[in-house]
Amino acid sequence: MRPVIHCSGLLALATIGAALGAAVHADPADRQAYYGDLHLHTSYSFDAYVLFGAKVDPDAAYRFARGESVDFLGGTAKRNEPLDFLAVTDHSENIGVFNSLDDPNSEFSKSEVGKAFKANPVKTFFDSILSGKLASGKMLEGVNNAKELSQSAWQREIEAANRNYRPGTFTTFIAYEWSSMPDGQNLHRNVIFRGDKAPNPFSSVDSPKPEDLWNWLDKIRKDGYEALAIPHNSNASNGLMFDWNDSNGRPIDQAYAEQRASDEPLVEIAQNKGASETHPILSPNDEFSNFEFYDHLLISQKKSKPEGSYVRDALGRGLEISQRTAGVNPYKYGIIGASDFHNGLSTSSEEAFVGTFGGIDPTRPLPSTNDFFKNYGEARKIVAANLYETSSGNLTGVWAERNTREAIYDAFRRKETFATSGTRLKVRFFGGWDFPSAITKEAQWVNRAYAKGVPMGGDLPIKPSSVAAPRFIAWGVKDPNGANLDRLQVIKIWLQDGKHVERIYELALSNGRKVDPRSGKAPAVGSTVDLKTAAYHNSIGATQLSAVWQDPHFDPSVAAAYYLRVLEIPTPRWSTIVSVKRGEPLPADVPATIQERAWSSPIWYVPGKTSQRLAYAVR
Repeated sequence: MRPVIHCSGLLALATIGAALGAAVHADPADRQAYYGDLHLHTSYSFDAYVLFGAKVDPDAAYRFARGESVDFLGGTAKRNEPLDFLAVTDHSENIGVFNSLDDPNSEFSKSEVGKAFKANPVKTFFDSILSGKLASGKMLEGVNNAKELSQSAWQREIEAANRNYRPGTFTTFIAYEWSSMPDGQNLHRNVIFRGDKAPNPFSSVDSPKPEDLWNWLDKIRKDGYEALAIPHNSNASNGLMFDWNDSNGRPIDQAYAEQRASDEPLVEIAQNKGASETHPILSPNDEFSNFEFYDHLLISQKKSKPEGSYVRDALGRGLEISQRTAGVNPYKYGIIGASDFHNGLSTSSEEAFVGTFGGIDPTRPLPSTNDFFKNYGEARKIVAANLYETSSGNLTGVWAERNTREAIYDAFRRKETFATSGTRLKVRFFGGWDFPSAITKEAQWVNRAYAKGVPMGGDLPIKPSSVAAPRFIAWGVKDPNGANLDRLQVIKIWLQDGKHVERIYELALSNGRKVDPRSGKAPAVGSTVDLKTAAYHNSIGATQLSAVWQDPHFDPSVAAAYYLRVLEIPTPRWSTIVSVKRGEPLPADVPATIQERAWSSPIWYVPGKTSQRLAYAVR
């Protein structure tokens, strides 16, 4: 007899899993790695249009992503390698309103506020943001038909996504961004729909509280619209994204944990505005914790509180919270990456970026620093402060049976996802109890890994009494057109005296290096980067690394989360490439090189009956 679970949130997870899983019957070992971007803005987003003069619409954004040439900055632009999938996520707040300024006869163009934006767009934008006129929860004042413009633009967004969908070759998702930012603290989420229809967006104008967004997702699911939310830029949330409390200041309870876990299965770990994996204050023993560092709010230089703002900390907080929520973990996230570019062109190479939130494509002439800043008026200081600390685009990787909406979305739901900082390196991560130490040498090792364990995003099966500790398979292969690999690492987060702690384990090192047994650290791989030419070569590192690792500090009574991090050898950062091309000195306040990387979704161990109950519910 099957167990009956009387927990509504867990039943919701079970219902979602059953409904989505029914669509795909292929062998899990046949799943392929697909790469895409779930966070991109076009001219329909108010900030993209005003701040960056974006003219690329959703239709052109999809065409560019699948490898076609599009008009851009008076010429044409083409991606060096097509994406497998893309979601255009324009801000739902005032979507398609500001680009009506292109029509001199529109109501907005004729209004006083429209004239102000035309006269000095950037100054007016920042004045409106800082004064609260364009704050979270408000529609544009002074334009009577803003709501009608938004509804019309949303329908065009849906049509563009459906028109550009190529099942088996290129997948599009209907999507938008919910842009709540109370007091400048980022709580933004991207909402991704599974099907070819969607209701009008629920925006921060409707409510700035994420709980209300989740309530809306639960409501529309009953009406046949399956969708999920993905938080991003937690690094700029000032501790609110992964708080101990809900939006009303009450400690997170079981109902909250269930709803969040159901409606937010994924989190964006890195993008244009920095990485949100961890912070040196939170992870002082992690020598790679300051990767693409962006530690302040989005519209000011005010520092963002590290605690509650980073994904690794959230994984630990989730373990702590689950101790008092009947084992339900609100922060049980799968991992993705994205660009968040605001020019409609999704690129991810270090060579395909020249700074700012815009993501300017490198096929166009590079503007000088002075030319770039001259149009930014009163916002010059903010833009100048952020120019070199912003990052190139990141990517989401998924393991799916085929390149379709259904298969890729189902991978989102089961969290069989990973993120890369922009390269197409490929990673696998499995957890189980009796993997052979040489399993990766077998021709069909992936089949056996699925059969005997769980992939990234899953819960370890119930612990057999005869096994001391879980084993994990870690595997990474370089981007065919990118840099060699430096190392494989597992990051473990677990509870100690009821509080979460972390440790980094070196699993595999290239070039025959060994871990120092006293410090647990590995020697650096070295660097081949020539800072005078912004070139490197693959004379160090490995094309592939793998390991089977057993946790040496496992306690079967303690919950834990494990994820894989794969690092490439050092290569030139975009800021170095741009500076060399311009003949300018390298910027002093950012690294000259970068170690591109990938992060897998975690695998969780939940002791005893709770593990069995949650694993059953997700299945």
